[in-house]
Amino acid sequence: MASAVWFISYKLKKGALVEDFLLASKKCCDEVLAKQKGFISWEVLRNGDTWVDLVKWETEQDAKNGDTAGAKNPASREFYSFINMNTCQLQLYSVEKSH
Repeated sequence: MASAVWFISYKLKKGALVEDFLLASKKCCDEVLAKQKGFISWEVLRNGDTWVDLVKWETEQDAKNGDTAGAKNPASREFYSFINMNTCQLQLYSVEKSH
């Protein structure tokens, strides 16, 4: 059960191909996030042109540590190259109750 969740909303850059973006997100997950302490899962959600990453962590500290883990990793840089960073908002939530 997760005790912390990243809720990251953003839009892709104009001209970004969804298929390529999803491949880059999988690579980033496999090569960066999945190797971080406390990582549970990453879901990529979409509503029109708005995307949300829902990333679950075992603890809030794991989530905070994971925030900078892949900054220099080529897989992270490739993933971020698809995102319009001016639209990106990361929020960290603690899980109070799961049903």
